[in-house]
Amino acid sequence: MVSQEILARRATMPVRIFALSEEPRDDLTASSTPAERVEMVVALSARMLEFTATPGPSYTRHTMPVRLLRPR
Repeated sequence: MVSQEILARRATMPVRIFALSEEPRDDLTASSTPAERVEMVVALSARMLEFTATPGPSYTRHTMPVRLLRPR
C-alpha cells in the first residue's frame, strides 16, 4: 500500500511528455569521460548478469568471439 506522504510527493514531481521516438537522448558526453561511460556499461552489464543468474562469459576480452570489419 502506498502512503499518503508518498502520493503527495509524487503529485509535485515534474512530468515531461514526448511523442514516441522523439524522446531526448541521454547525452553524458558533457558530464563524463569516455572511460567513465565504459565503466558504467561494465557495472550495468555485471548487474544484469546477476539478475539473470547466469554465469558471465568464459572468454577473455582478447579472445572475444567478434569479427572486425575494416572499410576498404
